[in-house]
Amino acid sequence: MANETPAPSSVTSTDVARLAGVSRATVSFVLNGTQNHRVSDGTRAKVLAAADQLGYVPNAAARSLRAGRSNLVLLPSSIAAVGRLVSGWVDELVSELEPHGYTAVMHAGRFADPLEAARAWAELRPAAVLALDGDRLTGQAAEVLARAGVRGVLAFASRTMPGVQTIPFDHAAVGATATEHLIARGRSRIGVIIPRERGLDALARLRLAGAEQVAARHPATVTAVELAYTRESATALARRWRELGLDAVFAYNDEYAALLMHALLAEGISVPDDVAVVGCDDLVLSAFQQPPLTSVALDRPTAAEVADALHALISTGTPSPLRGIEPVLVHRQSS
Repeated sequence: MANETPAPSSVTSTDVARLAGVSRATVSFVLNGTQNHRVSDGTRAKVLAAADQLGYVPNAAARSLRAGRSNLVLLPSSIAAVGRLVSGWVDELVSELEPHGYTAVMHAGRFADPLEAARAWAELRPAAVLALDGDRLTGQAAEVLARAGVRGVLAFASRTMPGVQTIPFDHAAVGATATEHLIARGRSRIGVIIPRERGLDALARLRLAGAEQVAARHPATVTAVELAYTRESATALARRWRELGLDAVFAYNDEYAALLMHALLAEGISVPDDVAVVGCDDLVLSAFQQPPLTSVALDRPTAAEVADALHALISTGTPSPLRGIEPVLVHRQSS
């Protein structure tokens, strides 16, 4: 039997202290940035050089245990739900949280049961949870997190829940805004795209419900239409569009709208003469589509505002006041 190579032992703060010729406490003061202990510049430089030479990485879990609190901000979200607009905003949020001393961590686990999800999040002992899809939360889930020491839960959601600080975001209002515009433009047979990608259908059906509420007040109909984010799926849908008899479509977001619009045009279906198309998110490339894409922009708090609110929530239990997300129709030539 071949000899197995033993796994290398991990470098500890004791190793750093020994190489630098200082105490473990001094290593801790330097590497944790402790402000209330004075360490000379020379000693600090020796500790940092020793840590770099040994490749020492602090143990975040142990540091949290000593401090009595974590520096993690957990962002639960399905990977599929993180579109271009959200991913850019999350990237800004990560940068805004760093000066406050927090590390943002995406959690892509998929849980049908909110309590099961909360228990999985609680295992990581984050300082706070920021739920991008807060409508899946419950008061019981928030209670599980609170009992685990999570200092606050901030959620984008259409409803309030006990133990959760809410940033109002009603997906039904997004669908309603798009549908009101299409009806005002003289359309009466409106399709609403339901993405087949897992993690998006729940949000899409909330937007469908908003469209249906508006259509019910007018001589108009709304039809749910499934579409996967692939060229093959868009082509297949475009080829049977005429038999669907729809004269407009709200396509969930700009990415699905652009995909479908190009497929429709390839089948000789004119946009907007035969079919008016509306997306959502108002991405930069939407204005450069041919024809330029009408979109529902989402007027939302900045990443800096949310980072400040999370810091206040963790520090004091009360977040800074935050405005909700408001849908705003940006009219272009596709409708």
